[in-house]
Amino acid sequence: MMDHDTIPVLAHDLVKRFGDFVAVDHINLEARTGEVVGFLGPNGSGKSTTIRMLCGLLRPSAGQALVAGFDVAREPEQVRRRIGYMSQKFSLYNDLQVIENIRFFAGMYDVPASVLHERTEWVLDMAGLAGRESTITGTLPGGWKQRLALGCAVLHRPSILFLDEPTSGVDPISRRRFWELIHAMAAEGVTVLVTTHYMDEAEYCNRLVLIFQGRIVASGSPTELKQQAMAGELLLIECDQLGPALDLLQQVPEARHVALFGKALHVVVPDAQTGIPRLRTALSAHGIAVSRIEPIRASLEDVFVSLTAQLSGQRT
Repeated sequence: MMDHDTIPVLAHDLVKRFGDFVAVDHINLEARTGEVVGFLGPNGSGKSTTIRMLCGLLRPSAGQALVAGFDVAREPEQVRRRIGYMSQKFSLYNDLQVIENIRFFAGMYDVPASVLHERTEWVLDMAGLAGRESTITGTLPGGWKQRLALGCAVLHRPSILFLDEPTSGVDPISRRRFWELIHAMAAEGVTVLVTTHYMDEAEYCNRLVLIFQGRIVASGSPTELKQQAMAGELLLIECDQLGPALDLLQQVPEARHVALFGKALHVVVPDAQTGIPRLRTALSAHGIAVSRIEPIRASLEDVFVSLTAQLSGQRT
C-alpha cells in the first residue's frame, strides 16, 4: 500500500511507452519532505519523461505514482495545483516586463490578492531584480532570467518542486546561487526533484537516482554511490601513449574498470597497495612510460562512467 500521507512523491512500477519504445521501465522511487532528490543520467535515459509523468503532464502507460497524495493518472489537475515546475525550456514571456511576467504567473496560479504584493517583492529580491521591475525580460542576463523563472514557478508556494535541467546554459556563479535558493526552500520543507547533467550539481543533492535506458540502476547519497559503484580503490594514471595504455589495462585482470579522463586514466583495482606496482609493471613491459600513478577519491563522474559502462556491456 502506498503511504501517501507521509511521502510527498511516491512511484511504484512506473512505465511509459511510446509505441514499441520503453522510455521509462518500471521505476520505483520516493521523495520525502524537505529532501532534494537528483535524477542523473545520459540524454534519452528517461529523466525528463519521469518528471513529466510525476507532474501530471504525461499519462503513465502502467504503474502508479502519487504526488501530494493524488494519483498522477487519475487526478493530474489536483497534482498540478500543488506543485511548482520549471524546465530547461521553461519560457518567460520575453517581450513582457519583469513585473508583468510576475503578475501573469500569479494570476495563472491563483495567488490571492492579499499576498500578491509580498510574493512579488520576494521574487524580485530573490532574483536580484528589485528596482528593475520595468526591464524587458528578454534583455536580462541568463542567471537573472533563470532566478525570475524559478520565482514565477513558486509564486503559489508549492510544497513540491520539479526542476528539469533548470541550469542548462547558465554560468557557474549563477548556478551556485540558484542551488543556494533550492537548499533554502528545502530547509523550509519543500520537496525538490531535479534532473541535471552537471556532476558538480549532483553533489548538492541529498539523494541521487541514476537512470540508464529507462531504469533506475543505483540510488543513494553521493557518498553512498561512490562507495557502492567503485567496489575497490580508484587510481589515477598519467602516462604517454594513452590509447595503447587504455587498451592494455582493459586486458589486465587486476583492473576492474578503466576509463579515459582528460589526459589521464582512471582505473579501479581491488587494492591500491598491490595494484599500483602490478599496473606499473604491465605498462612498463609494453614500453609505456608512467609519470604518475596514485590513489584518488572517486567523483560522481567516475561512478556514472563505471555504472553505464558495466550496464552497456551487459545489454549489448
